[in-house]
Amino acid sequence: MKHLKISVIIPTFNAENFLGNLLDILSKQSKKVDEIIIIDSSSTDNTIKIAKEYKTTVIKIPKEAFDHGGTRTLAARTANGDILIFLTQDALPYDNLTIKNIVNPFLKDNKIGAAYGRQIPYPDTNLFGKHLRYFNYPVTSYIKSYNDKEKFGIKTAFLSNSFAAYRRSVLEEIDWFKDNLILGEDIYAGAKILKTGYKIAYVSVAKVFHSHSYTVWQEFKRYFDIGVFHKNEYWILEEFGKPEGEGIRYLKSELKFLSKSKAFHLLPEFMIRNFLKYVGYKLGYKYNKIPKKLIKNFSMYSSWWDKEEKNK
Repeated sequence: MKHLKISVIIPTFNAENFLGNLLDILSKQSKKVDEIIIIDSSSTDNTIKIAKEYKTTVIKIPKEAFDHGGTRTLAARTANGDILIFLTQDALPYDNLTIKNIVNPFLKDNKIGAAYGRQIPYPDTNLFGKHLRYFNYPVTSYIKSYNDKEKFGIKTAFLSNSFAAYRRSVLEEIDWFKDNLILGEDIYAGAKILKTGYKIAYVSVAKVFHSHSYTVWQEFKRYFDIGVFHKNEYWILEEFGKPEGEGIRYLKSELKFLSKSKAFHLLPEFMIRNFLKYVGYKLGYKYNKIPKKLIKNFSMYSSWWDKEEKNK
């Protein structure tokens, strides 16, 4: 069996509270990591110092130059690995088998273009954040191809760069990640990978801790940005289906989860939270009809809009 070199790529910004633990666990993996690349957006804390202590390769970029797709592409192009594994700074491998398990599908099937692992919520995550992880990352593994779009709909192209691996040759074939996306560079790449004839593996035994306890307003902002992404990359919806059906399934699942958790006191928040997510998405989808002064207040990524203005 051919040895596949493994590169791990971690974009960082002021990551001193996370990076030491992350790099320590990566150093103890049962499957050897051949290189770790830290691409840092001019951190002002001890991020670079910690990265150098673990003898990683450090690439520094200006904070304002960060781009979800372009920054990852920059690091990927410099990497030596056959398999490129992306982690966010706040993701933490669950055990010493995380890397081995995410790489295994590539060894078994040369048509696997990408794989993503299961995200386990941190214990202190709120119930809404926990449910999101349980919903998106089930206990059963599966493989998705382009022909599965009737079964999975818009989720066919889903994967998450919080913890995902790509076959470098396939990433290069689809011309890497797209630049200048407000978010969703991973889903964009997933859709391209499937259309090119490769498959995406969901590997539930490859696990990381990763979650957020978003406030109601943060959820609104995130869904506003998802609406912007879907508007700008409408071809993904045309190819794989619109999100409404998945949204209804999510609502039913979350309501059931809250009931099982006996969190009846959260039902009013459930209603408000999901109403604002819906409104946020619809507004984001029609962002070109919204006054520019409001748009930056509605988005999680105000700096992205600043760059958009400069690029015009």
